[in-house]
Amino acid sequence: MEVGVTGYCMGGALAIASGVLVPEVDAVVAFYGTPSSELADPSRALAPIQAHFGELDTYVEFADVTAAKSLEEKLESCGVPHEVHIYPGCSHAFKNNTSPEALENQGAIDLSLSNPDKFACVMLRELVIVMFCE
Repeated sequence: MEVGVTGYCMGGALAIASGVLVPEVDAVVAFYGTPSSELADPSRALAPIQAHFGELDTYVEFADVTAAKSLEEKLESCGVPHEVHIYPGCSHAFKNNTSPEALENQGAIDLSLSNPDKFACVMLRELVIVMFCE
């Protein structure tokens, strides 16, 4: 049996931590969250990790663009398969259409296919499916 872990915000950070700390985890998909180095160092990841962030996220050192790029650098260093996606025009919690952050930026999370950036949000679902099915 294969085990995949996914999470959002703190759950995203914990999903990544599970990919570092739990050898039975086979794949991780995290949304806007990174673990502190005290909890789990992503450069020691054991499982493939796919992570998703909003370009406009303001959660500094947790889910902002700097945190996303830092995560990507750490994952590069360990050689584990990974993907880090940063979605233009999206803020924190862009997949939760009831969050204040998402409602402030409703245009960025509109799933209309008329705009390539919005199309990326639709493709997000497909990326998650691919990650867990590989």
